[in-house]
Amino acid sequence: MGRARLAELHGVATSYEPAPGQTVRVPEDTVVAVLAALGVDASTPRAVRDALDAHATAVRGRLLPATVVLREGSGRTLPELPEGTRLRVDTEDGRILRWSAGQGTGAEPLPPGSHVLRAQAPDGRSCGAPLIVAPARLPAPPGRGHGFLVQLYSLLSARSWGMGDLADLAEFAAWSGRTFGSDFVQVNPLHAAVPGPPTDPSPYRPSSRRFPDPVHLRVEEIPEFAYLTGAARARADELLAGAAALREAVLRRGELIDRDAVWDLKRRALELVRAVPQSPGRRAAYDDFLAEQGQALDDHSTWCALAEVHGPDWRAWPAGLRDPRSARTARARGELLERVDFHCWLAWLTDGQLAAAQRAARDAGMRVGLVHDLAVGVHPSGADAWAQQDAFAAGMSIGAPPDAFNARGQDWGLPPWRPDALAATGYAPYRELLRGLLRHAGALRIDHVMGLFRLWWVPQGYEPRRGAYVRYDAEAMLGVLALEAHRAGAAVIGEDLGTVEPGVRETLAERGVLGTSVLWFERDYEAGGDGDAHPEPLEPGRWRSGCLATATTHDLPSTAARLTGDHVELRHRLGLLTRPLEEEQREDAMGVAQWLALFGRLGLLPEGPGDEEAAIKAVHRFLLRTPAAMVGIWLPDAVGDRRPQNLPGTWDQYPNWRLPVADASGRPLSLEELAASPRLHALMEEVRAAGGRR
Repeated sequence: MGRARLAELHGVATSYEPAPGQTVRVPEDTVVAVLAALGVDASTPRAVRDALDAHATAVRGRLLPATVVLREGSGRTLPELPEGTRLRVDTEDGRILRWSAGQGTGAEPLPPGSHVLRAQAPDGRSCGAPLIVAPARLPAPPGRGHGFLVQLYSLLSARSWGMGDLADLAEFAAWSGRTFGSDFVQVNPLHAAVPGPPTDPSPYRPSSRRFPDPVHLRVEEIPEFAYLTGAARARADELLAGAAALREAVLRRGELIDRDAVWDLKRRALELVRAVPQSPGRRAAYDDFLAEQGQALDDHSTWCALAEVHGPDWRAWPAGLRDPRSARTARARGELLERVDFHCWLAWLTDGQLAAAQRAARDAGMRVGLVHDLAVGVHPSGADAWAQQDAFAAGMSIGAPPDAFNARGQDWGLPPWRPDALAATGYAPYRELLRGLLRHAGALRIDHVMGLFRLWWVPQGYEPRRGAYVRYDAEAMLGVLALEAHRAGAAVIGEDLGTVEPGVRETLAERGVLGTSVLWFERDYEAGGDGDAHPEPLEPGRWRSGCLATATTHDLPSTAARLTGDHVELRHRLGLLTRPLEEEQREDAMGVAQWLALFGRLGLLPEGPGDEEAAIKAVHRFLLRTPAAMVGIWLPDAVGDRRPQNLPGTWDQYPNWRLPVADASGRPLSLEELAASPRLHALMEEVRAAGGRR
C-alpha cells in the first residue's frame, strides 16, 4: 500500500481501465521505474517510507504550491495558510496588488497574466510562487466557417523546390479565401526536424516544437536574394535549375518528395544569400528577433551547429557537450559562432515567411487564417530534448496502452514532460512553446489533446503494454493554454479521437477547446449493443457544435478510398489486416452503406448511388448540416485522391509523408492545377452554397 500511496501522490496510476468494467493492474516494476524518472526512489520498502516522509515534510514546510493557477473571476482555493499570513501579487505589468489570506481572492480583480504570488507568514517564513490567472474560456472561432486541411509538403506549385513551402501556403490561403470564402487553412506541424540524411519525414517526431523548420522557406522570397550578383548569382541559378528538376520529378515523373534533397539545395542557396549585406532596417529587425527569442533561440541554434559537427543525436556527443550549460558547450558556442548565427538567421527568415502567410490569409478575408498543429512530443535526440533536459523524463517514452486496434500497445519514442518540472518553473516551457506557435496563427490544433490530462509512459526497454498513466495538472495545463490563446486571440482545436478518459471531453468543452469529429466515427454508440459492429450513424443535428467536423485526417483513408474500399485492399497488400480480406471488406462496406443510406434519407445524395464524386459531395453536404463551429475539407478529397498521406503501422512499406496531392488516377497535381480543377470547384461551390460561413 505504501508504494501505491507514493505513486498516487506523484500522479502515477497503478491501474487503468481499458474499457468500462475492466481494470488492469500496472506491474510493480513499471511503477518503480516511472517514479524513478520523477526523481522518487521506490525500489525498496525502506525507500518508499523515506520518500513518503520526505513528501510529507515538504508539504508541511511549504506555504504555497509550486505554481498557483486561478481562473479569472473565480479561482482555485489556496492551501490553508497560517493565520495572519500576508499575500501580495506582483503582476506582470509591474503593479503590486494586496490579497486577503482569509478569502483566498483578491480585493482587486486579478488581471489575466503570468504573475508572482508572494506569501509572508507570521513565523517568518516567506515564499513566492508563479501565479497564472487564466480566462475561464478560450476564444471561440469568429463565426462558423470552412477551410482546407493541408499537408504543406504535399502542396507543390510551379515555383516549389521539390516540396510545398511557405510561399505556397500564402498563395493557397489567398486563393481559397478569395475564391471560396474559406476561413482557415490547417497545416501539418511545421516544427524543426532532426536533420538527416535521412531525415525522418514525419512532422510528428520533431527536433524542436519551439521553432519551425527552414526547409519550408521559399528562398527567392528573401529580399537579399534579389541582390546576388556575379558568381553567386550564377551559382544560385544552377541551384534553381536543380530545384526545378526536383519539382518536375515529383509532379511529372511520379517520384516521392525527397526532403533531404530539397534541403541540400536550399541550404546551399541560403549560404549564398547569407553573404549579401542586410539593409539597416533588416538588420535592426533581426536584432529585435534575437533579443525577443533570447536563450531559447540561442540553445536551438547551438544544437543545430553542434549537430553539424558531432551528428544529430546529442546523447552520443562528447560528454561536456551533452549539457547545454556546461563550460565546454559555452566554448563550443564561441568557436561555432558563425554557424550558430546562421541558424538564428534561418529561424528569423522562417518566422517572417510564416507571418507573411498569415497576413496573406487575413488579407484574403479569412477570419481565422492559419491553423498550426502542435505535435504531442519531440525526438529524444533533438534540440528541445537537449536544451530542456530538466523538463523531460529521462528513460521514458510516450505511447498508448493496448486497445482493440493494437493488442501490444504503442511506443511513440517521444520523451514526456515531467509534470513536477513544469510546475516548478511556472509552466515556462509550455507557455513559451504555445506563445511561439501562436505568433502567426488564428487557431491551434493540439495533437492527442488528452495528453493535457494524462500520458501513457513506457519505460525504456519495456513492452508498450507495460507502461503506466501519469497524470498532469489539467487545470494548470488548460489555464496556461487559455491564457496564451487569449493573448493571441486564437481558437484551439483538440484532437480527441480514440480512447478518451471519461470527463475529458466535457472539461475541454467547458473551457472552450473545440473537439475533432470525423464523420465515419460519429455513431450512436449508446443505442448500439455491445456486439453491434456498426451502430447507426449520428444524425447531423445530434453532432456537437464545439468541434472541427471533417471527413478524414492525415492518419485515415481519404474519402474516395473509404467509399470504394481501396483502403482495405491497400492494408491487405501490406499485410496489415488481422482478419481475412473478405471479412474486412464486408464489414467496411456495411459501415459505408449505412452512411450512404442516411445521406439518401436526408436528400443529400440526389445524384443517386454509384457516383463516387457525388458521394463525396454528399459527405460534405452532411458535414455542413451539423452545428460544427468549423468544417474542414481534406484537400486530397477535393480532387479524389485515394492515397493516405500516412498509414499507421508502416515504416518503409509505404511512402508516409512523401506524397504530393494527386487526382483520382494518382496523377500529382500542382497548386496551379488544383486551383483550376473542375472537381475541386464543384465541391467547393457545394460548400459555399450550403452556407459554410456565417
